[in-house]
Amino acid sequence: MEKAKEMFEVTEEESEIISRLNVHPHRVGVESSFYEDFALKGIRVDRVEPGLVSCTFKVPPRLTDRTGTLTSGAIANLVDEVGGAVVYGDGLSMNVSVDMSISFISSAKLDDELEITSRVLGQKGAYSGTIVLLRNKVTGEIVAEGRHSLFGKQASKL
Repeated sequence: MEKAKEMFEVTEEESEIISRLNVHPHRVGVESSFYEDFALKGIRVDRVEPGLVSCTFKVPPRLTDRTGTLTSGAIANLVDEVGGAVVYGDGLSMNVSVDMSISFISSAKLDDELEITSRVLGQKGAYSGTIVLLRNKVTGEIVAEGRHSLFGKQASKL
């Protein structure tokens, strides 16, 4: 239990850095938010086709734990964002995540380059299912596989 408590303790230096953060409100759809800048900054979209999105992402220090490993929360966020991007419809509101299931298979370290591929598994009405694969680009090792279900408004047929 003590070891677990230690992992969550914040050093004085870390506390000082956090207290200096100045987060301004943003205009939705016009400006990126602090969250987007923090979680997704550096992601590069390599390929977009109907039903497929492929990205590259180099693991930054801000998304690693004290051992230099990409956090599970960051992986879940990448599954959510890239899984949602593959079913995004221009002019429609964003889809809402209904369910996510992630298998954490191996780890990614600081500065590892990841290939993130999202594919549509199927769509029925406003419901979509996607699969997202995070793979180490150098070793080919799978870091995580996520299945992501989303629900959103459909385009009007009128």
